[in-house]
Amino acid sequence: MMLIDTLAQGLLLGGLYALFAAGLSLVFGIIRLVNLAHGDLIILGAYLILTVTTITGLHPFVAVLLAASLMFGLGWLLQTHLLNRVLGADILPPLLVTFGLSVVIQNGLLSGFTADSRKLAAGAIEAQSVDLAVVTLGVMPLLTFASAVAVIFALNRLFYRTALGRAFRATSDDAVTAELMGIGPQRIFAGATGIALAVATIAALYLGTRANFDPSIGPARLLYAFEAVIIGGLGSLWGTLGGGIVIGMAQALGASVNPERQILSGHVAFVVVLLLRPRGLFPRASD
Repeated sequence: MMLIDTLAQGLLLGGLYALFAAGLSLVFGIIRLVNLAHGDLIILGAYLILTVTTITGLHPFVAVLLAASLMFGLGWLLQTHLLNRVLGADILPPLLVTFGLSVVIQNGLLSGFTADSRKLAAGAIEAQSVDLAVVTLGVMPLLTFASAVAVIFALNRLFYRTALGRAFRATSDDAVTAELMGIGPQRIFAGATGIALAVATIAALYLGTRANFDPSIGPARLLYAFEAVIIGGLGSLWGTLGGGIVIGMAQALGASVNPERQILSGHVAFVVVLLLRPRGLFPRASD
């Protein structure tokens, strides 16, 4: 019974990590860009939701709609006016620029909100649970996992079943040829980054309602996202969900042995998968 509960909690925790990673996976799959500021942008999304709820009094689950729209616009502007300028054969300039963006976001949030930890108040739903006879699961973790599946499903449908998705795939495969066919790569890249930041805002909602956050925790979220993407297979959207679940279950099993080993267990699982399957569990070619 204890093992079932542990695995169930790990599965649901994996949903949160998959949400962290979905936007990162999308950007890498289309733009071939490793965004080192992704974790900090998630935290920025959490503070944006907090600001909207404070000003308007809206519930976080409603405020996220406005926040996600604003983050989409921010992603479009960042890609159009900053990141597109440094994309090219050399991967170092984008890495340096996104690292600098990470530093700017962290210090901007520190200046605007101080180092005090904050939390999004979701009300009674935070303490509610569902009794499944074999195991009792919290409503918030269940919502998180369901949202992760829904987001991955929606992104996958967008990527493989729409005209925009065809433009994404064509630009990802060969940007020069896509441009000759009338597809503007820079516009496509801007749309991809906007969608990625909107997804990051959904991740921020569940991060902020389930735990405290402060301006300094972005890099740790980036690490979880990066590990989930690598485990799942670079560019594989469903693989990202699988990667998040692997990390979540590893952490849950580690915590059941010794709470101090929770984080370490997830990193060990990442290294083991990388050694056994360097291309990840579900590489993009298998989609």
